Amino acid sequence: MEPVKEIYDITIIGSGPVGLFAAFYGGMRNAKIKIIDSLPQIGGQVSMLYPEKAIFDIPAYPTISGTELINNLSEQISRFDQTICLDEEVQNVYKEDDGTFVLKTSKDMHYSKAVIIAAGNGAFQPRKLDIEGAEQYERKTLHYYVNNIEQFKERTVVVCGGGDSAVDWALTLEPIAKKVYLVHRRNKFRAHEHSLSLLEKSSVETVTPFIPYTLNGENHQLHSVVLKEVRSDQLKEVQVDDFLVNYGFTSSIGPMKDWGFDVIRNEIPVNTRMETSTPGIYAIGDICTYDGKIKLIATGFGEAPTAINNAMSYINPDERVQPMHSTSLF
Repeated sequence: MEPVKEIYDITIIGSGPVGLFAAFYGGMRNAKIKIIDSLPQIGGQVSMLYPEKAIFDIPAYPTISGTELINNLSEQISRFDQTICLDEEVQNVYKEDDGTFVLKTSKDMHYSKAVIIAAGNGAFQPRKLDIEGAEQYERKTLHYYVNNIEQFKERTVVVCGGGDSAVDWALTLEPIAKKVYLVHRRNKFRAHEHSLSLLEKSSVETVTPFIPYTLNGENHQLHSVVLKEVRSDQLKEVQVDDFLVNYGFTSSIGPMKDWGFDVIRNEIPVNTRMETSTPGIYAIGDICTYDGKIKLIATGFGEAPTAINNAMSYINPDERVQPMHSTSLF
């Protein structure tokens, strides 16, 4: 006897902040929601890449760590009985003759009336140092992301990079570490103006324009980093306990390119309903694109209700796209 298919109203691919808020808002619409994520824990890139980094652009929170943000979102959806499937990569999505979407994963088959993709930047890997022997220090004293900020307490840390992430980490580590250096290949950093003004007032020592040249150490422990000035042979050796590299990440949406909707440069174009070129499949957060798109968590939070409400209208055309406010619902 063939097993009975359990069909959900909406399946959300991705359990990052935007996916979690979409799941909460789906609960507000009394939708039966399932979340699927390839990572072993909820939180997406926030949990994996900067769980203890301070985030400053979440409305109503002057500052909040990645872990606190995910914990709060988890608590927010706990009032609803949502299904979460972790460590399960969605490999294919297609529509059956009756209009039901089938999501084939690395472990199972899932069935849904509509799909919302909240997969961030897709699968990601850090851009690593191109220095011979660097791999021997990885996960010991050479770091591409931080899981525990306390590991840097009273240690000398070199942060390498010129964008928001590098500057923010240098500022975050300043009150914890014994000494923080910030190394960048250019004289100017690409971070937000406010962060740069804080950097100028901090005790972080900037070293520009320099790049990492060689690493010195033994038994997986770094002793020093030799820096080379750009366009010259000048070398500068810095004694170091930990080396944090923020060169960004490469990402790929992988099999999503073959799911039938339009894809442009690893991004999914959507209309004003957050709908892809395939009716019934929506995209929100960093994975989607449209004219004027700004990639912020706050932006994704705003896109989530739009996708949920239009997905509910797709499932049942008699449903109102604009529902009551939460103050009326609870």
